[in-house]
Amino acid sequence: MDMKAKFDLLGKKTEEALKGGGEDRIAAQHKKGKLTARERLNLLLDEGSFQEIGQLVTHRSVHFGLDKQHFLGDGVVTGYGTINGRTVHVFSQDFTVLGGSLAEAHAGKICRIMDLAMQNGSPVIGLNDSGGARIQEGVVSLGGYADIFHRNVMASGVVPQISAILGPCAGGAVYSPALTDFVLMVERSSYMFVTGPNVVKTVTHETVTAEELGGAATHASKSGVAHFTAPDELDAIEQLRRLVGYMPNNCEERAPVLPYEPGDEHRPALDSILPENPNQPYDIRDVLNAVIDPDSSMEVHADYARNMVVGFARVAGETVGCVANQPSVLAGVLDIDASIKAARFVRFCDAFNIPLLVFVDVPGFLPGTEQEWRGIIDHGAKLLYAFSEATVPRITVITRKAYGGAYDVMNSKHIGCDMNYAWPAAEIAVMGAKGAAEIIFRNDIKKSDDPEATLAAKEAEYKERFANPYEAAAHGFIDEVIQPADTRLKVIEALRMLRNKAQRLPRKKHGNIPL
Repeated sequence: MDMKAKFDLLGKKTEEALKGGGEDRIAAQHKKGKLTARERLNLLLDEGSFQEIGQLVTHRSVHFGLDKQHFLGDGVVTGYGTINGRTVHVFSQDFTVLGGSLAEAHAGKICRIMDLAMQNGSPVIGLNDSGGARIQEGVVSLGGYADIFHRNVMASGVVPQISAILGPCAGGAVYSPALTDFVLMVERSSYMFVTGPNVVKTVTHETVTAEELGGAATHASKSGVAHFTAPDELDAIEQLRRLVGYMPNNCEERAPVLPYEPGDEHRPALDSILPENPNQPYDIRDVLNAVIDPDSSMEVHADYARNMVVGFARVAGETVGCVANQPSVLAGVLDIDASIKAARFVRFCDAFNIPLLVFVDVPGFLPGTEQEWRGIIDHGAKLLYAFSEATVPRITVITRKAYGGAYDVMNSKHIGCDMNYAWPAAEIAVMGAKGAAEIIFRNDIKKSDDPEATLAAKEAEYKERFANPYEAAAHGFIDEVIQPADTRLKVIEALRMLRNKAQRLPRKKHGNIPL
């Protein structure tokens, strides 16, 4: 074979690989409103930056007719490229090839990409669109999944891992995304579940659709499996590009800092943001948006455990992870879901050197048998553990209520916070003034000729003595009581001061978080 023929053969194979499962299957993919594996990568990565690895890989199985179905690439496109000039490693499952099913060769390509990402310290982004394990290849398909799972765990906290679910993801396939840092789902075209609607009906006699059981809305609001949702694939890919911009390449680096021009950091609107009635709700996002850089926020888990707000933002160009109680939902109380949501986010930020900015307005933990029986003790302890273990710069601002154990848990000085601020209206106490007065002065109230008047007087006495930030400040638990309008300036200066913070945890194999 002469050189021209060799070049022609290469061109023919490349052309064959680029066609995936063929024109008919590509048309079927488009008819569902879905992009192909390569189209997705072209949109995700900077133009012309994608470098493919393993384009000519094929499976080696001959069972059940697979010897007659060979596709170059074996149902997954893998390689690396850049997002805004920063290297990322990627894999994109191709549903047009054997339904994107995973088996030995397919899994091997994904594992190769994950190994390269670990060795070179760059994020891994997986675009999932697969019918599941390739049954014809038997146990090697299961082995392939487990090989990926193991790498997910080894990469956890070393490089960021992001999963986009752009089609079906069922059975064992769901565990790889679940082990990654963030999961994004597309509404009405992606789903995740361990067992599908047919199995559910057979075993539990429940009738449920795939969308109800494991669609984007379900996982975004009920289970918390999905951190982000998108109305379509174009929006999903744009969200992925944006998300990567908030995080560093790996655990040894810091997130990129955007150019920032200092200006007037005073925010007078914050002075009047709290309602006169301390039991009146307000939206903590209004506080956050006044403190962070304009239009810099990206909320995580927006539809799950809405009594807690978490997400990325920038302050003076620097990425921060924001954690805040939401007084407009359940009064901002801590419950099981809110604790888990915040704990997971805190641990991600700590793993990747992202400072934590915490806003506190919390009346306590949610009472009730349902919470106690479901383990609020253990789940609340997860958030306590996450904050206590975090060594990144940590700043807390108490805007209003900080009661009981929830005060301790929400990044208090006692569990290692670096800078703690409080607004003048902050109430830092064991409990609300009325409940405290009823306990402390119960004998006086019982003996009184006018119990209601006595209770009101004692409540006012307790409030004056304890329902303020000054007792905590006197003990050094609050570093400064600040005018709300000065909050942004104080946060900027604290972040600048803490930029070179160095803290090491005690030597150990690993802690035992209360799972």
